[in-house]
Amino acid sequence: MALWVLFLVVAAVATIVSATDHIVGGNKGWNPDINYTLWSNNQTFYVGDFISFRYQKTQHNVLQVNKMGYDSCTIEGALGNWSSGKDFIKLDKSKRYYFICGIGGCSNGMKLSILVHPLSQSPPPRSAVSAVHSSEKSAANGVGGFGSILVLVGLMAFVCAWI
Repeated sequence: MALWVLFLVVAAVATIVSATDHIVGGNKGWNPDINYTLWSNNQTFYVGDFISFRYQKTQHNVLQVNKMGYDSCTIEGALGNWSSGKDFIKLDKSKRYYFICGIGGCSNGMKLSILVHPLSQSPPPRSAVSAVHSSEKSAANGVGGFGSILVLVGLMAFVCAWI
């Protein structure tokens, strides 16, 4: 019984550690006149990953919208609204997500559509470029890095105390 619990804890932590932080636009960030369709086509998104938007908060924002809002650059009925300039959004469902800049940037290309795959799906082949960009982790969000190691050690200590 105790070994089964230990296995479940390790599997859960491995899922947390493997989450990827996809930085929208890479080093170009969330700005006008960038081909976000090309960027997103070189990424593979899974449930549990994060998508982060980096921009000047006085000039842009991020709105999650539906397909109609994405197609027409309208903000009515927005599903989410971020404006910190360094926004981390957890992709918690397998579905298509739509993001736009609601401060006029959408008409200048600041719109992004991504498809999030379930964890159980076999990963499609990744190009060498996307593998490099996708491997970036966000320690600030506790995804990957030292924070996840501490969580793993704490959970292991808890489980060992049960044994």
